[in-house]
Amino acid sequence: MDGVALTTYNYAYWLHQNGHPVSVVTPFADGERFAEPFQVFRYPSFLIPNRKPYRWGLPYLSTPTVFQIHRIPFKIVHGHSPFSAGRLGMSIAKKREIPFIMSFHSKFREDFNRSVKSPIVVDWMIRHIMEVFEAADEVWISQEAVEEVLRSYGYKGKTEIVELGNDFTSTNVKTLRAKKREELGLTPDTPLFLFVGQQIVEKNIPFLLDSLTLLDFPFKMILVGEGYGLESFREQVVANKQQEMISFTGSITDRKELASLYAAADLFLFPSLYDTAGLVIREAAALRTPSLLIEGSTSATAIQDNVNGFVAPHNTTAYASRIAEIIVDRSLLKRAASGAEKTLTRSWEDITREVFDRYQHLIARKR
Repeated sequence: MDGVALTTYNYAYWLHQNGHPVSVVTPFADGERFAEPFQVFRYPSFLIPNRKPYRWGLPYLSTPTVFQIHRIPFKIVHGHSPFSAGRLGMSIAKKREIPFIMSFHSKFREDFNRSVKSPIVVDWMIRHIMEVFEAADEVWISQEAVEEVLRSYGYKGKTEIVELGNDFTSTNVKTLRAKKREELGLTPDTPLFLFVGQQIVEKNIPFLLDSLTLLDFPFKMILVGEGYGLESFREQVVANKQQEMISFTGSITDRKELASLYAAADLFLFPSLYDTAGLVIREAAALRTPSLLIEGSTSATAIQDNVNGFVAPHNTTAYASRIAEIIVDRSLLKRAASGAEKTLTRSWEDITREVFDRYQHLIARKR
């Protein structure tokens, strides 16, 4: 249920809806299945230690599946991961001499640094995945600031900006908000804060929890998602004696339920320094909930402070003070909510029309 999976799903769904044959090739994963209307090939995988729910794919353990994929007359291949799926896509594109696109979604070095303590090995791993990006005809990024990260990894090729979409609409927000807040037992005056994403240290969740200890008014905070850090974050909340105010839901796969939480929230708290764009801040914006980010972070480059969201220094005291200021000024909160909805939201259907036009251009150019 991360941003990469949702992006891939929505590309495939809307291409299919508009009459374009599309196949998705991906590792097997545990959990609830989407009811996909398009063709999906799944190959064997195993859980990556200490990185739940992510898995390492091994496509060539299922040779018949790989042979079947190679026989499909693809016109273009679009990779969203530089690991097993990306390398398989690179192989297909090279064999068929068709265009190959890669999308750059994640700050891989941060992931590698946590798992591997040797800088030499981390550098080798970065060079290894960059081979996939360098093989692409184009690398797509979601906003201009992401290019700096990509270049720092050694990429020298062409980039194109293709924005992220969202599958929520702003209709019935008041109804959704009222119903969910009543369900949560919140009074009209109780601020509700929300975080959606992986429960990992890289998302800066310990910083967020420490910041919340500095608030001197009653509130409710809900964190949605799963990850290796979930249990330690729960322990941190207990140690801070805030378990009555802060709760964890685990992963939510029901998009309607997630939409109701976005709508019910007053402020989306997203202090991540790890994300390249933050699909979740766009989802929150679609339900008229503005976000508070860390100034200077890659995700925050989409935010104009007090216009379509908020930024604060990477300091717990400053972050907590900013939360308090925003919650007190309801007119500012309302203006930022409106600005976020206007500037940060585009439908996946609209995005995918642009994607298809780019595909057509690349196919024609390759020919």
